[in-house]
Amino acid sequence: MTKKLLAAFLLSTVLVSAGCGDDHPEEEGVDAEACEHLQNGPATSVFAWPGTNNPPSEIHADHRRYDITLMSGPDGNSGFVLFAASEATDYVIYTNASVPLSITTASGVAVEIEESTSRSEGCTDIKGRHVVPLSVGTHRLYFGPTSIATVGVLIEESHDHGHEH
Repeated sequence: MTKKLLAAFLLSTVLVSAGCGDDHPEEEGVDAEACEHLQNGPATSVFAWPGTNNPPSEIHADHRRYDITLMSGPDGNSGFVLFAASEATDYVIYTNASVPLSITTASGVAVEIEESTSRSEGCTDIKGRHVVPLSVGTHRLYFGPTSIATVGVLIEESHDHGHEH
């Protein structure tokens, strides 16, 4: 009985370790899931607002692509949507078009984007991949100015295991 338990423990340890190996970086799994949602949805259409006079649209980290229509302005298309972070962690913001992105807290304090790239290995539909640490609370995601009228956006929590590979 003890040998069977030890064997089961060792096997489960090997399987868990294999899942965290260097062969499949965590980002690839998150990117693959994001790619699927950017390509196939589900999708919800929302409007980005150019100012604070209108009630802004909200988007969520709910495995859904948000097709955000930007508002036309003198410098190009732009606007913002709200995102409420339910936990203090890194979030990955994916876009299907290369558009400028900046983020602030609800009170207007700029939030630094830790990592930003315009592509992802294995998914040509990802045109923006931005890793940003967010605190609990509401944030404004500003898009533009750009010539693009609509941008698909997907937000995922970063799946960091909390250990080095």
